[in-house]
Amino acid sequence: MTAAPLAGALAPGEIKVPPGFQVSLFAPDVPGARSLALGARGTVFVGSQRAGTVYAIVDADHDGRADRVVRIATRLELPNGVAFRDGSLYVAEISRVLRFDHIEERLDDPPKPVVVTDSYPAKRQHGWKFIAFGPDGLLYVPVGAPCNSCKEGDPFGSITRIKPDGSGLQIVARGVRNTVGFDWHPVTKELWFTDNGRDWLGDEVPPDELNRVTRVGEHFGFPYCHGGNLRDPEFGGERPCADFTPPAIALGPHVAALGMRFYTGTKFPAEYRGQVFLAEHGSWNRSHRIGYRVSLVKLEGGKAVSYQPFATGWLKDEKVRGRPVDVLVMPDGALLVSDDDGGAVYRISYR
Repeated sequence: MTAAPLAGALAPGEIKVPPGFQVSLFAPDVPGARSLALGARGTVFVGSQRAGTVYAIVDADHDGRADRVVRIATRLELPNGVAFRDGSLYVAEISRVLRFDHIEERLDDPPKPVVVTDSYPAKRQHGWKFIAFGPDGLLYVPVGAPCNSCKEGDPFGSITRIKPDGSGLQIVARGVRNTVGFDWHPVTKELWFTDNGRDWLGDEVPPDELNRVTRVGEHFGFPYCHGGNLRDPEFGGERPCADFTPPAIALGPHVAALGMRFYTGTKFPAEYRGQVFLAEHGSWNRSHRIGYRVSLVKLEGGKAVSYQPFATGWLKDEKVRGRPVDVLVMPDGALLVSDDDGGAVYRISYR
């Protein structure tokens, strides 16, 4: 049996999705639920920077509802990012990456973590991390800019990758203000990532971004250029926007696009397969709120061609009723959505 929903969790019927889709509550009792990762045995791991906790959600009977939620680790420093590989759970704090070995065999008696690396910067602003293993077997770890807009040396404003033992750090992408979600195209294996635009340039600019990495070391503009063509008022005179890679597609201004995944399941209709679902945490510095939803970016010929809301309801009449953070495609083809404000994980399936 699952526990009753927290006061902040929406009833599934309040989340609006296209015809044929349905929403259910996968796990209601996950305070501050943020980044999601899937274990080999079907365990869903959840990082919570607000609670300083990492959870394991177990759906033992595979009915699409959590049977129990287990605390794997507590009192960590903003443990947002989680990733799974070869039986081990990797957890990102601000300056460290930890590893919990044989975790699915020891959910009720978690092992002491191994420190994979403690060499990342300790600055907290944009220091929380989304992490994931790429097709190359390396762990990708972003380092956000420790500011709204500033010039800092490497590795700030980048996406890095390291070997599973923490060695061999390499910068994959620069000019990235703050990405909290990325995934690899299922066919081309190219890295795509969301990036949050800077603040205090107005309600309508700059847009958040969905970007595509085509070569190692590619530069995406921050802090000189935002959204592909908007020069920064302080640093924009130093380099032209033509020097940098523009977004694959511009997203809503200040929507706070976080987690994203390519839909690799087969249960959704064909037009959704291979497309991008992304969680928009929602604006905090805009006259009228925007975001607070799951959006869909459609691709044609490897290029992003459209951007539209897919699941809504977390914002109603300017009232915030939840904040989506991450999405995860499950083996049964359902899409999980975490909500750190409601302390819940929802499940979207197709009838």
